[in-house]
Amino acid sequence: MNKKLHIVSFNVPYPPNYGGVIDVFYKLKYLAAMKIDIILHCFHYGRDEAEELEQICYQVHYYKRKQGPLYLLSRLPYIINTRSSKELLQNLQKEIAPILFEGLHTCFYLNHPLLGAYQKIVRTHNIEHHYYHHLSLSEKNLFKRYYFSQEALKLRCFEKRLKMASSILSISPADTHYFKTKYRKGIFIPAFHPFEQVETKVGMGEYVLFHGNLSVAENQKAVDYLIDRIFSEITIPFMVAGKNPPDYLVRKIADIPHVNLVANPDKETMDYLIQEAQINLIPTFQPTGLKLKLLASLFLGRYCVTNSPMVANTGLEHLCYVADNAQSMIQLIQDKFEKEITRDEIQQRKEVLETQFSNQHNAEKIYALI
Repeated sequence: MNKKLHIVSFNVPYPPNYGGVIDVFYKLKYLAAMKIDIILHCFHYGRDEAEELEQICYQVHYYKRKQGPLYLLSRLPYIINTRSSKELLQNLQKEIAPILFEGLHTCFYLNHPLLGAYQKIVRTHNIEHHYYHHLSLSEKNLFKRYYFSQEALKLRCFEKRLKMASSILSISPADTHYFKTKYRKGIFIPAFHPFEQVETKVGMGEYVLFHGNLSVAENQKAVDYLIDRIFSEITIPFMVAGKNPPDYLVRKIADIPHVNLVANPDKETMDYLIQEAQINLIPTFQPTGLKLKLLASLFLGRYCVTNSPMVANTGLEHLCYVADNAQSMIQLIQDKFEKEITRDEIQQRKEVLETQFSNQHNAEKIYALI
């Protein structure tokens, strides 16, 4: 008889085209392949119901996410308060099985008395109040900055409910240490991802690439830094690729001959750009969670140049080249742009990524818990 598992997702995890839903979708895929009957519960907004999920899961239920300024007035974080549904609570009670809450976002019912007898596992994608605090520091819009700072305070308070979780599946070693220290719970399960093996190409690429969701302030800040501090100093071809770039960034890139923009590439195009680049240049100024762009760069790309906040306590530091100021980053880029990546470096990636960051291996860890 198959094991059963409720999974409560913060959004519809198909198509798997941005960080959090990539983790959810490939987790579903690998758990279902292990003969787990998944009862998937999705809050949806801006995404359609997906037949592809019906093919993977035993059951799929959809709930409309609430929206509106009134939810900002609550003491509960907006991202949690807007993901409550009496129908969800009723559906969880129909099948007595462990519940995996995807992100703190979905934990509205974590401490509900009607779920007291259930095994409740929480997958944390970040330390959310740290994440929202850093969003507030990166945000230029005053209203959004205020919202992010208030949300950070509310999330810090709400996080205490994690005491009610049976287990916390954290996404990075640093987050694992935090949750173990604070709640005596924390199991390191790296992000699930689309990659089964390292596909780094030998030979040389002809450009440096930054990739990421360009509608996010964190990534906009990184691109601004790279253009203003790095590619204003060197004329090596630089490409920026990602979803929904803001108008100011489109104009800024258009003004620089050796910098090009690829807006809204599909998955195949993005994978091709990552694989063909000589350097994937992916610094961040937000030291939270584990960025999937880092895994994509290492599984597919050649050299990966970044900064300490991207790799600190990820277990991947030794696979990247790290620079924490503009001058050392320029020197690294100039050096690696002229050298082929070695087969030894590719083999080193395989030894780490195809074991510790194997979807199969990490699905087995979750299977053993339920």
